[in-house]
Formats: sequence, structure tokens, C-alpha cells
Amino acid sequence: MSRTPDTSFVPELDARQRAMLAEMGVRVWAPKAPAAAQPAATTVVTPPTTPARAAAPVSRQTPTPPAAPEPARQAGPASPVATLDWPELRAAVAGCEACGLCQGRTQTVFGTGDEQADWMVVGEAPGENEDLQGEPFVGAAGQLLDNMLKAVGRSRNGQGAEGAFITNVLKCRPPANRNPQADEVASCEPYLARQVALVKPKVIVAMGRFAVQALLKSSEPIGRLRGQVHHYEGVPVIVTYHPAYLLRTPTDKGKAWADLCLAMAQLPG
Repeated sequence: MSRTPDTSFVPELDARQRAMLAEMGVRVWAPKAPAAAQPAATTVVTPPTTPARAAAPVSRQTPTPPAAPEPARQAGPASPVATLDWPELRAAVAGCEACGLCQGRTQTVFGTGDEQADWMVVGEAPGENEDLQGEPFVGAAGQLLDNMLKAVGRSRNGQGAEGAFITNVLKCRPPANRNPQADEVASCEPYLARQVALVKPKVIVAMGRFAVQALLKSSEPIGRLRGQVHHYEGVPVIVTYHPAYLLRTPTDKGKAWADLCLAMAQLPG
């Protein structure tokens, strides 16, 4: 609470004295007279002592305002592949240069079979024979797949309940038939997703580790995923071994047969 200083002891200063004090740097303060009496103004003189050192400025840290909440991330635009029909999708795959595999391919391997089949087979990647012929699952592995399909009353040339649509995750052959790389799988995934959307299968048979990883986003071994019904976009997915693996390990053909029976059990009727 401020108090009005007592100035009764302060003598009046003339203009010359005021000028001298100002030159010395001495502050002169004159209190206001009460409004009613209107007395002559008086002046308070600060005694000419050694000026006190200016107090160091008090550091006041300005509180940091709370950070603005990060805006919600907007979903990216849908892939243009998601709107393509069959002819447009085939043309998009044939001209795709999304990854380095396009530089070494003879041709893309789109898929084959009934485009409205209730049974869809998804493998991993084209090999040398597939790259030359432009069709998935040819050669010895293809012959074994044909026999597996025949065992459940289906074929790659059949229609409706006797047909199947067959494709791979990758549409181009990796050099020297090496394993697919993550960026290559990511580049081809929109094409596979669109194929599934167009076929509208009642069941998908995923053959091989990379087919399983692409569809189920799981790195679990096939042995742990077999015998169960998984789902991709609402479609039942049955996991089984790739025919090329079965050619190397024929003792597991009995397990693959059980997987095919489980796939058949997912079909209505």
C-alpha cells in the first residue's frame, strides 16, 4: 500500500537549482497539492548521495504455453488401382514400373482362371517358367497344383464351382528366383487387393510364406497358421504349403490335403 511522503522539510527550488540538479543526475520530485486548497507546488530533493547501483533485472521466465494438439491425421487418398476393372487392371500390371523388378522381367504374370470363381489361390512370385509363359504356377510346381485342384474337383480352366482363379503376390519375377523383398511386395499389394475385390471369392488358399505375410500381415511360420480359418477383407483364408516346397518335402503332402479339405469346408452348401 503506497503512502504519501511528508514533504514539509523540502525547500522550494528555483529554476537555476533545478537545472543544476538535473545536470548532476539527481531526480527532483514535486508532490501534487490537494485539489481543494491549490497550494503552491513544493519540490522534494533527493540528497546528493552516491547513486545506488541499479538492481539487476529480475529474470522472469515466461511460462511456455501448452503445445497445440497434433491434428488428426487424415487418411490418404485411396489407391487409383482400387477403381480399375479387369482390362484396366491388366494394363496397369503390364505397364507397372513401381519397383526394380520391371527391369529384369520378360513379361508380367497377372493371373489365370475364372474371374468369378469362388475359390482363389494366391502364391508368392513368378519363377523362370512363369516369366517366360506369363502364367502363374507352371512347370513341376504347377503340375502339382493342378493335381491338388483336381483332387477337390477344380481346375484352372474350369468355371464356377469347377474353377479357380490363380495368381501370385508379385507380378514380376525376382532375379534368380530369390525371395521377394518388402518394398516389392508393397508395390504389388494394391494389384492383389484389387484382384480379390473383383473375383469376390468365397475362400482364399494362401500358398507359401510370402503369400501368407501379404494377406495376413503375419510372420508366424506356416506350421503355426495351418488348420485355422483366417480372414482377408472378410474372406476366409486357409494357409498351406507352396507346391514347390511339397516337391522338396513330399511327406507334408498329407497336411496340404487336410488344408484343401478345410478350404472346401468354407464354401456354402
